[in-house]
Amino acid sequence: MSRSDRDAEFAEFVLARRAHLARIAYAVCGDQHRAEDLVQTALVKLYAAWPRIRRRGNEEAYARTIIVRADIDESRRPWRRERPGLDGHDEAAPETMTTEDRSALFEALQTLPAMQRKTVLLRHWLGLSVTETAAELGIGEGTVKSHTSRGLAALQQTLAGDVR
Repeated sequence: MSRSDRDAEFAEFVLARRAHLARIAYAVCGDQHRAEDLVQTALVKLYAAWPRIRRRGNEEAYARTIIVRADIDESRRPWRRERPGLDGHDEAAPETMTTEDRSALFEALQTLPAMQRKTVLLRHWLGLSVTETAAELGIGEGTVKSHTSRGLAALQQTLAGDVR
């Protein structure tokens, strides 16, 4: 395959899946700017491995894995522990839920510990299996199940508390 064919295939993939990957990244980290950085990191790494990944046919799974792992790497950096004072200035993605429901769900998701949030998002928002989620996060299937169970229970409790 020539370099121009490779670039054309990659560009086609990016055009088709970038918005979806950005939504995944935003759901994983909860910050629009950081999500854009995660997507950019994923696309750079995906491009470097494109011929190998394209042959296997798992481009999106590879990109999701990079997003999740890059977020874990970034969260471990000391300067990421600081919080900027510009919360609420990011545009929301269009959804079918009402703004109030979406806000309540997002706020409830952000209260979950990081691994619970990630397992809930991968399992229930993206519809990945327990095995796929375990592979993407690099943890055991039992750990995925326990994090997901605890995360859903905490979400239900938090959201039920908002209704009252």
